[in-house]
Amino acid sequence: MTPSHLQRRDEELQIIRQIAGSGHDRPVLMMNLNRYTPEAKANDNSLYKEYLKRLSAILAHVGAEILWQVPVAGSVVGEHAIDEMLAVRYPTHKAFLDLPTAPGADESYRLRARCVAFAMIYRCEDNSMALCLRPGAPASASRLAFRT
Repeated sequence: MTPSHLQRRDEELQIIRQIAGSGHDRPVLMMNLNRYTPEAKANDNSLYKEYLKRLSAILAHVGAEILWQVPVAGSVVGEHAIDEMLAVRYPTHKAFLDLPTAPGADESYRLRARCVAFAMIYRCEDNSMALCLRPGAPASASRLAFRT
């Protein structure tokens, strides 16, 4: 069973289901804000690394990918301390809905429950303000620009 702090919101899932079934499904960007457990940060982050490995595999199965991930150094505004932000692009809203049933998802979600102490995931329209690397900038530079 998914821990309460990682439960999906029914009202938002309903909106996603409506888009997925509308005949006008489209790509979606999910912004993940995560705070990790002490266990995930221990032992050279081995549990966290295994979680990301499993997550990447199930994302690939549904055609999604992590566009970028960045550690968070601090918060100027707000009360939720987080460790990392991940931008995940799904080819469709249906692909996002298919994630829990992808091969290997059970193990990925088990690791998620052990690694993630707090999470917020925001659904963003992929076609309005999608993040992309600046042309010519190496991925390691993490130089982001907005495109419209």
